[in-house]
Amino acid sequence: MGMVRKISYAQAINEALDYKLSKDKKVIMIGEDIGTFGGTFGVTAGLLDKYGPERIYDAPIAESGQIGVAIGAAATGLLRPVFELMFIDFFGVCMDQIYNQAAKMRYMFGGKAKISMVIRAAGGAGMGAAAQHSQLLHSMFSHLPGLKVVVPSTPSDAKGLLISSIEDDDPVVFIEHKGLYAVKGPVPEEPQRIPLGVADVKREGKDITIVATAAMVYKSLEVATKLYKEGISIEVIDPRSIVPLDENTIVNSIKKTGRLVVVDEDYPRASFATDIAAIAASKCFKELKSPVKLVTPPATPIPFSPALEKEWIPSVEKIEKAVREIL
Repeated sequence: MGMVRKISYAQAINEALDYKLSKDKKVIMIGEDIGTFGGTFGVTAGLLDKYGPERIYDAPIAESGQIGVAIGAAATGLLRPVFELMFIDFFGVCMDQIYNQAAKMRYMFGGKAKISMVIRAAGGAGMGAAAQHSQLLHSMFSHLPGLKVVVPSTPSDAKGLLISSIEDDDPVVFIEHKGLYAVKGPVPEEPQRIPLGVADVKREGKDITIVATAAMVYKSLEVATKLYKEGISIEVIDPRSIVPLDENTIVNSIKKTGRLVVVDEDYPRASFATDIAAIAASKCFKELKSPVKLVTPPATPIPFSPALEKEWIPSVEKIEKAVREIL
């Protein structure tokens, strides 16, 4: 094993991109401000200087044009584009091409065309960025067959999953929580690949299962650490990829603990949280000792007011309350 050092989530993503650009000439990047400014959050800093404008393409503000170029480039089989959608909230501008073209082409052409591309996008609330720049929206993409959907929580997962996503032959929507960009964690220097569709048990426990995504993983772990002192043993599972989903790990955990709390920052209706609840109801009904609890935001746009936004985002207190209620 190589050296493991602590770097930020943003830096880990930069390393994954740097590694794939250096190893595979097919990999190119397209997006607004990704070259000159290193992206809105500085995640792609330094890559333009290293690889030049032929491979790091600063695109105009026209998401539908950018994604069209990326899908066309991928369809030729000659390139593996990584398209940065500055904020996940902007997907509506280019949605037809994502769900009607990128997601369906491999199927419609009997496998003759492969759309090997990644859509990187920043999401997540807590930055005071208001209703149009703060959504997470992974549930929306998981509804559409043909797309893979990845939501990493740790720097190590972000690096390993992004390498796998770029190497995947299907279009992957890779959602980065902007509240995690500065979070540091141990990341191996050598490129390790984390396969899509393998959940990670972030903490083992026997009394209750929490399935959590992105920033909610950290809050759930905080609750698990706190309640452990009272003799409550919580298992925290991070699915890491929403599509494909590692149902086995989740189901086995629920069967072991008999209790489930799902903590997710996406909207509550027809969502990732309700999907996991449905899996629990259909596959673990006999083992469940109490009703499933969902800790999500309310079904409202995200407030700009800092006090209201703080109330909107699922909190450590709300997670703890849900755990205590079902125990």
